[in-house]
Amino acid sequence: MYGRKPVLEALQDESLRVDKVVLAEGSRGEPVRAIRDAARLRGVPVQTASAHRVKVLAGNGRHDQGVLADVVAPRMAPVEEFVADLGTRRGASVLVLDAVTNPANVGMILRSATAAGLDGVLVPRRGVPSIDPLVIKASAGVAFSAPVLRSSTAAEGCATLRAKGFAVFGLAAGGDSLLEAELPERVALVLGNETDGLSGDVREHLDGTLAIPMFGGVESLNVASAGAVAAYELLRRRR
Repeated sequence: MYGRKPVLEALQDESLRVDKVVLAEGSRGEPVRAIRDAARLRGVPVQTASAHRVKVLAGNGRHDQGVLADVVAPRMAPVEEFVADLGTRRGASVLVLDAVTNPANVGMILRSATAAGLDGVLVPRRGVPSIDPLVIKASAGVAFSAPVLRSSTAAEGCATLRAKGFAVFGLAAGGDSLLEAELPERVALVLGNETDGLSGDVREHLDGTLAIPMFGGVESLNVASAGAVAAYELLRRRR
């Protein structure tokens, strides 16, 4: 995360673990002193780097204000650990991101899924943006507490979920209605790329495809909107 005020707030939030703070060389002033003091109280190392390096790390040269922090998401876990921890628990609901490339969409999906109380959002390391400042900003900070599941690829994550009793369905036009389909207690819904939809690798691990009903001549929803609909449909069924 980046920006003087957000970084200071993260350092002052005892519920968050901050691994390190990076300040641009030559940064001065009361906000910088406050960040250094807060980091010292928490035992968080403060590193310096060139202003250009900070901009590159932040991914947003206009708003980093010469400071960024590496914050640990406490609910992030490998998907293998997640399914192991489920044990014999029957019900669980997960969203899977398959080559969703826009950081804003990733952040908004994390926010919707967390708000709906889903058990996890699978964010693979390849093909999807990392949980970086742009994703965090789009999630309005919820990415810190989101139940993020990690795997190397979306296909590998889907295979792991299926091996542990999850039914895995892709959201795609032409599928059965999501609102009417019978779903098992352990279910994962896959959201595809903004332009190309579900990838071929992931389709090999699907139990079928489901569609969000469309009316009024509308062909599709933005993937973040589709994710919100899917998350709350899973919540509705669970309740």
